[in-house]
This record gives sequence, structure tokens and C-alpha cells, in this order.
Amino acid sequence: MAAGTWAAVLLLAGGSLLTGCSDSYNDKRGKGDAPVRGRAGDDTPAEVFNMPDGFGNLATKCVGHGFRAYVTTNASGPSNVQIVEDKACAG
Repeated sequence: MAAGTWAAVLLLAGGSLLTGCSDSYNDKRGKGDAPVRGRAGDDTPAEVFNMPDGFGNLATKCVGHGFRAYVTTNASGPSNVQIVEDKACAG
């Protein structure tokens, strides 16, 4: 193969990798973040508990005033979400 052909193949492969991981790609597949009105959401990190391979990880953080959210990841379907009262989150 000529050098120009190799360069074109590498450029195409690199572009495919970058667009495959973009926010737009995830949004179109329903796997992106939900929109936040006015971009004024709480961006503090969640506490994450990693589970063994093949099991969903668990993330938790305070949401609202006096509530805690627990979310599991799930590669094959929707995540599981639970929101419970938590007096430690009454900030």
C-alpha cells in the first residue's frame, strides 16, 4: 500500500475511535447524561463502590435536602436507582 493510502486509513481509524467515545454518540444511544436546566446542577462527585467484574458498580451521594441516591451501573439495561431519606444529607 502507498504511504498516502496508509495515512488515510490511519486517519479514518483514529477519527472513528474519537467519535465513538464522544458525548454526542452516547446521547444518541440513550447512554449520555440527562440535560440540566441552566447547567446549574450539583456536580460534586459521588462515592463509588466497585464490584467484581460482571456486576454493576454502586454510586451514592446526597441529593436534595435530606435524601441520598444509590445508583447501580448496568451494561445490559437501565440502571437501578433508589432515593432514601438520610439525615446526614440535611445540608
